[in-house]
Amino acid sequence: MADTKREIERKYEATDATRLPDLSRVAGAARAVPKGVTELDAVYYDTPGLRLAADSLTLRRRTGGADEGWHLKFPVATGIRDELHEPLADTLPRSFAALLRSRLRHDEVTPVVRLLSSRDVQHLTDADGTLLAEVSVDTVLAERLAGKGSGTTATWTEIEVELADDGDPAFLDAVEKRLRKAGVRPSDASSKLARALAETTPVRKKKRETEDPHTAGDHVLTYVREQIRAIVERDPAVRRDLPDSVHKMRVATRRLRSAFKTYRTILDREVTDPVGAELKWLAGELGVDRDQEVLDERLTGRIDALPTTLALGPVRGRLQVWSAARRTGSRRRIIDVLDGERYLDLLDTLDALAADPPLRPAASRAPGKALPRAVLKDYERLARRMDHALEHPPGPERDTAMHEARKAAKRARYAGEAARPALGRPAKRFAKRMKAVQSLLGDHQDSVVAREALRTLAVQAHAAGETTFTWGLLYGHEEATADRRERELPEVWARASDPVLRADLAP
Repeated sequence: MADTKREIERKYEATDATRLPDLSRVAGAARAVPKGVTELDAVYYDTPGLRLAADSLTLRRRTGGADEGWHLKFPVATGIRDELHEPLADTLPRSFAALLRSRLRHDEVTPVVRLLSSRDVQHLTDADGTLLAEVSVDTVLAERLAGKGSGTTATWTEIEVELADDGDPAFLDAVEKRLRKAGVRPSDASSKLARALAETTPVRKKKRETEDPHTAGDHVLTYVREQIRAIVERDPAVRRDLPDSVHKMRVATRRLRSAFKTYRTILDREVTDPVGAELKWLAGELGVDRDQEVLDERLTGRIDALPTTLALGPVRGRLQVWSAARRTGSRRRIIDVLDGERYLDLLDTLDALAADPPLRPAASRAPGKALPRAVLKDYERLARRMDHALEHPPGPERDTAMHEARKAAKRARYAGEAARPALGRPAKRFAKRMKAVQSLLGDHQDSVVAREALRTLAVQAHAAGETTFTWGLLYGHEEATADRRERELPEVWARASDPVLRADLAP
């Protein structure tokens, strides 16, 4: 596994004549310790179409300096990136190849830019000698190795201020205040690579830009492309096992599949239905781990809320053993799915669909007419399922009907969210009400699943000669939760089914 660190830094413009002010006078700092000059030689890699650079990803092989080797950087927020490091080698590390698979597909990475940097470093420390930030003045020579502008060079000088591990970001504000006072201004470039590409790309005469018509198809395709991009961007996070990454990737697949169904008058179902089936497969594979994670959190929370006098027997240990047995291989299975050809084919299919969308005649209509009709059809579908759920007395049949209504509420919510850029506040209010219904029904369904799990745990505890008191108590708590949700549902649904809400959407 590659070493990972969170890089928080800021870049500033400089010239050969720029002189750093005395940064030991920055609030919080006590000393500015010179660390000498280091010569760095970095080759940056990308696809021929610069797919990594387009997503603000940086892949380089660098010699010189204490951290020479391969580096892969993922953007987190402005000025913040996750930097992964692998030892120096002649070829791309396998771990990096896997993390980049959703971007690279069948392409190979090749050298695109070489940067030679002379780095003059000083450390800012506090009175105890603790490192606060590293400041470097980099004199850079960039050479374009491939693509348009190959052989072109560019030179510049810049200042980097990188926060120490676990440092307070407010310290960077204090440094910047001092730099600005000395006339040093922030850089417009997000990275050295971005600047190198910009300065070595031949300037072309800009074509006259024409504004595309804002049709229903435009809005739906914007939403579809956002979800496709989200799937691709979440892939490395899932592979790194980052918090909530599986859930977010799964949500993107569901949103996309839902959009295909909702807007079938705009996108041809003969094309999107098979793609939707593959998205359903992917969501199912991702859900193996996620569903267990949600259940574990719920049951653990229930146990934590109990007085210690009511947690009888090895309840935590039994829950951990049961959960571990159900999770066996699930993490490995997800990685196998992401490494498989079926998943890669799906990504290629999504790219092709985004590039050449299967638009139907309704796609050319005004969004104010076509989109509300699609949203309201999803509402009508939800209303039918809600009527069916509410007519059943409490019991298994009602549980099933409420689960089906939950799925319809989710689809209606996604439909409203997708239409929001075109329809504005009415779509926002509609989606918010649908989300309230979905959340309530989701909590009810979670209680159904939790009760099944608690019964299983009680059976296992009994077979092992353990007391089942606590499992029965928790089962009763879940029954009470489900009862509360069922009693709350009519009021929540009345708000969501308010005719005024739909009238505001209607064309």
